[in-house]
Amino acid sequence: MSTAKTYSPKQAEEKWYSYWLQHKFFKSVPDEREPYTIVIPPPNVTGVLHMGHMLNNTIQDVLIRRARMKGKNACWVPGTDHASIATEAKVVAMLKEKGIKKEDLTREEFLSYAWEWKEKYGGIILEQLKKLGASCDWDRTRFTMDPDLSDAVLDTFIHLYKKGWIYRGIRMVNWDPQGKTAVSDEEVIRKEVNQKLYYIKYEVAGEGEKASAAGDPLALDLLPSTLTIATTRPETIMADAAICINPNDERYLHLHGLSVFIPLINREIPIILDEYVEMDFGTGCLKVTPAHDLNDYELGQKHKLPVIDILNDDGSLNEKAQILVGEDRFAARKKIAVMLEEAGALEKVEEYKSQVGFSERTNAVIEPKLSMQWFCKMGEMAKPALDYVLNGEVKLIPEKFINTYRHWMENVQDWCISRQLWWGQQIPAWFLPNGEYVIAKTREEAFQEAKAKNAQINLDDLVQDPDVVDTWFSSWLWPMSVFDGFKDPENADIKYYYPTNDLVTAPEILFFWVARMIMAGHEFRGDVPFKNVYLTGIVRDKQGRKMSKSLGNSPDPLDLIEQYGADGVRVGMLLGSPAGNDIMFDEKDCLQGRNFFNKVWNAFLLIKGWQVDDSLPNVNATTIAWFESRFNQGLQEIEDNFSQSRLSEALMATYKLVWDDFCAWYLEMIKPVYQQPIDRETFNKTIGFFENILKILHSFMPFITEELWHDEIFGERSEKDCCIVAQLPTIGEINSLLINDVELVKQIITQIRNIRQSKQISPKETLQLAVKANSGVDYKAYSYVITKLANLNELTFVNDKVADAVAFLVSTDEFFIPMQETVDAAAELERLEKEKAYLEGFLKSVNAKLQNERFMANAKRDIVENEQKKKADAEAKLIIVLENLKLLAN
Repeated sequence: MSTAKTYSPKQAEEKWYSYWLQHKFFKSVPDEREPYTIVIPPPNVTGVLHMGHMLNNTIQDVLIRRARMKGKNACWVPGTDHASIATEAKVVAMLKEKGIKKEDLTREEFLSYAWEWKEKYGGIILEQLKKLGASCDWDRTRFTMDPDLSDAVLDTFIHLYKKGWIYRGIRMVNWDPQGKTAVSDEEVIRKEVNQKLYYIKYEVAGEGEKASAAGDPLALDLLPSTLTIATTRPETIMADAAICINPNDERYLHLHGLSVFIPLINREIPIILDEYVEMDFGTGCLKVTPAHDLNDYELGQKHKLPVIDILNDDGSLNEKAQILVGEDRFAARKKIAVMLEEAGALEKVEEYKSQVGFSERTNAVIEPKLSMQWFCKMGEMAKPALDYVLNGEVKLIPEKFINTYRHWMENVQDWCISRQLWWGQQIPAWFLPNGEYVIAKTREEAFQEAKAKNAQINLDDLVQDPDVVDTWFSSWLWPMSVFDGFKDPENADIKYYYPTNDLVTAPEILFFWVARMIMAGHEFRGDVPFKNVYLTGIVRDKQGRKMSKSLGNSPDPLDLIEQYGADGVRVGMLLGSPAGNDIMFDEKDCLQGRNFFNKVWNAFLLIKGWQVDDSLPNVNATTIAWFESRFNQGLQEIEDNFSQSRLSEALMATYKLVWDDFCAWYLEMIKPVYQQPIDRETFNKTIGFFENILKILHSFMPFITEELWHDEIFGERSEKDCCIVAQLPTIGEINSLLINDVELVKQIITQIRNIRQSKQISPKETLQLAVKANSGVDYKAYSYVITKLANLNELTFVNDKVADAVAFLVSTDEFFIPMQETVDAAAELERLEKEKAYLEGFLKSVNAKLQNERFMANAKRDIVENEQKKKADAEAKLIIVLENLKLLAN
């Protein structure tokens, strides 16, 4: 290839991704190699690429590319989730634009529209992942409603029902009035909202009788005629079943055994006693509405209160409300407030902030609702799933999530698995005319079951439950179902690829997906579904806010790739994202990524531009030996980080090795004088180093590494001799003494450069350097490098101090740069003491900021980084000042 002066990411990305696909580098079939398997957390078919996907899939691609380069049979299975609620909402909206209502369609007609929508839009996110460089085996792409995967869901339902773990009953659920379906806890987003707190007066009944019984008729005047409660939901008072007070609350002792009338509808309800009520919260009185609050429902069950559901499925008031029938709940709230005020039953209204649940899919405010649903018992399945994590068979990374996982698993609740939708796997329950039901996969099988209950029944008498199962009820089978582990439990794929190796996902679905996959793996394969769970953080903006469309603070990932290149975005995403910790994303990180691949490109151009003279001797033997050891040391650090799943740290170690050690030092050390040739041995060694650098960079920056890999400078490559399958280098010998010596040499060169800057001496002006070596380091072996990079015309070794020279220390060795003008020791000492005092004071103020917990918690990332840079710079300057003071004192 002819290497251009500038790198074109877009051109390279299109070229090499197509090439990889064409030559099937992503494809995996079972063979004799060790498998390495990842199944993608299937994104919703409604989804488009967002920053969380970018982080998650970059991590997966880094892992899968490394495994491939280590000679493993790497298999990354892609796919999408049918996302019942979100997809149905999209289809309903599409139909609305066409003037079609869902309720006017048969189920089959609606599903035909849904499949049409899925085929048109459902693959968008997978195509976008290809732009990122995701090296999935696209031939294995699965969808959670593929026929085989749907069969697995139904078989699972039947299996668990037969074990007695699935049952049907009325329970309080999260109800989405817009989607008209129950939703799971993980699909409820809690938000703090501004509300109003309404203080409502309930008229107390029966006071006279109680006072008379007490023999104190005069006490009638002392008893209040009303009882005030505070609520944010006045529209639910018509569903009140009681008022509850704490039996120990002395303010309300006189109300024990009495009742009150609900304002506006004048229905009498009892006053009940329970220590559940906190005396110091609100007025100390609680309205109990069992049909519309989970805690109230449990309180109602305890006190045997009636359950009065006044809301329709769409959130409007029904006939049981008696007033405002048909009104939307929020419209009713405003109208009832006015009606209460007109009736003299509204004492006051206050502004109030509280947490409210919203449906993740429709953004509708969630209603707690009693509903007939299907549930799955979780107790027995949770025990082995907890043991797998506690005994380390499944590792959570980072381990800080183990306690959270344990808490959830030890307090697990039964799982509401039914959804009132059409898009999804329809529950395999068939109802007989008398209300009984049978569980079977097909109508014919159900008919055989039903005949045992009623021999006279006809096939057409059976009516299938219209609900579908929760989407998670399909995705908890994902690591098995993608390999047809239910259809054919002993097939070659499931036996070879299962259990998978690593799962990369978000902590917020640790319980609702990860835990359930572990349960399913144990139940159906007797084994874990994966060995490691790498939990990513949330991608946030510089202000710490979670990125979202509604806040408008999330960049379009495809725009970032267009601007910074896929490699730049991948590096930018990973540099600041240690496992389990949130990433404060800044576009500057992507710029840093782009600068990094440009640095690699320019380094290559530099090497490619050198002329080679076979007759020249190698004067760089020590430098070559140093970098070989330093590369092996860096490789060991990289491997250690990967072994501990510290991907961000592995990238940073790679970054420093390439940018600092190779580009900034090694290439400068060996670079020939302008327009002069380089010797053959140094050139060949450098090409070998660069090839290894491409290998360790590939998993992070796949496109530029593949582009450079095919340059003719490396010799002729065969069609499949690609960086993507190149063998990763192995760790060789590390000469620690040589590495330490060269670190001292680098400090010497840096000190000389700093002195040039402080004395305003041109880099082109040659200097003399005298060395008084006290440490035993043989600086003569490095005289070529020091002379070259510090631009010296003479390097001498002395036994005593040199007069009239600027001196500095490196380790215990003393260095002197003779100056033409006499150095005034007293003036220099005074200057250094002043600079020392200033730097110590400056460091004290910076450290005070960095040790302030409030500052560190609230300051923007770039401000914190700036303070840390100030500290590092000041510390480096102080070291030089102290060394010079020490020399002057001697």
